[in-house]
Amino acid sequence: MPETPENWSSRTLAAQAMGKVDAATKAVVPPIHIATTFLRDPDNQYRSGNVYGRPDNETVREAESIIAMLEDAKAAIVLGSGMSAAVAVFLALKPGDHIVAPKVMYWALRNWLLNDAAEWGLVTEFVDTSDLEAVRAAIVPGKTRLVWLETPSNPLWSITDIAGVSEIAHRAGARVVVDSTGATPILTRPLAFGADIVMHSATKYLNGHSDVLAGALATRTEDEFWARIKRVRAIQGLILGPFEAFLLIRGMRTLSLRVKAACESAMDLATRFSNHAHIAEVLYPGLTSHPGHALAARQMTGGFGGMLSIRLRGGEKQAIGAAAGVRLWKRATSLGGVESLLEHRASIEGAGSPCPLDLLRLSTGVEDVNDLFADLDRAIRDAAAQG
Repeated sequence: MPETPENWSSRTLAAQAMGKVDAATKAVVPPIHIATTFLRDPDNQYRSGNVYGRPDNETVREAESIIAMLEDAKAAIVLGSGMSAAVAVFLALKPGDHIVAPKVMYWALRNWLLNDAAEWGLVTEFVDTSDLEAVRAAIVPGKTRLVWLETPSNPLWSITDIAGVSEIAHRAGARVVVDSTGATPILTRPLAFGADIVMHSATKYLNGHSDVLAGALATRTEDEFWARIKRVRAIQGLILGPFEAFLLIRGMRTLSLRVKAACESAMDLATRFSNHAHIAEVLYPGLTSHPGHALAARQMTGGFGGMLSIRLRGGEKQAIGAAAGVRLWKRATSLGGVESLLEHRASIEGAGSPCPLDLLRLSTGVEDVNDLFADLDRAIRDAAAQG
């Protein structure tokens, strides 16, 4: 982890972009470094540490230093998307390695594990990772090399015990990687619970403005496996451009404020919709009725996330009708931006999706929560009235 100036808090360091001021101009906003090649020293050395733009960029390194600080990690890297970050981890494994992954997880990555991982010689078993005994039964000592977790899980928002799974996995010689996109480092630091690597689709909350595709990985130790991941990034060209890194830094400066606002609105909406005549169930770990609430309260600090899902009593037709009727909420894929998004996930995921047909996934932004509730409440009631 980078040195902490004057023992500032992580919130302060992120807001100040690590407190760095440009030496040449005294600018308080970090500059963008766009060079793709760098001058050699007279003796043909690269004492600047920069050789070529694919692995070397100072703006990218600055983004990485903020993420490493936020996760209290030994090191971090950023990549061109959340998918490239996740796939880089799996490509660092060896043919024949066994993977344990959640039954409910980010749909695109689940599809990759189902349809593409085998071509790389990887074997994946999907289990309910919120059930420690199911995880224990799935792990094969000496063969299972990686346990992938996502908590809270998208889009059903179940909670997995990171510490419990890490203990089981480590005893069997497996690493644990946690997709913490939904929790963000503001709410959960998986490495502190025993995970080896934490992954983020930085497109979402870390950037927070729906204008950058980026992924991030942060590690507890810079071991041989981490070196292989970095090599995959370099050789496969899974890089993040300097302008995108600059925008990611911009987004992370307000991360704590945005996450706090999203959590407060999500909790408010979850509570109100729990008593709604046309809603059968609200899935949100902040509710005491949620089966993972007690664990989430121990594992998450400062809130339970800005994401929730609702299940409509009128089924798929009412869910799609309600989504069609919103005015303030935006019908769009993704999450973690300043604008509130809503979508019918089963339609997006298609055949084989574990997502119920009556479910709408909600990502709360920073709008007035009363406006958000009124808009969706009206759309739900209108859809119910139409039968």
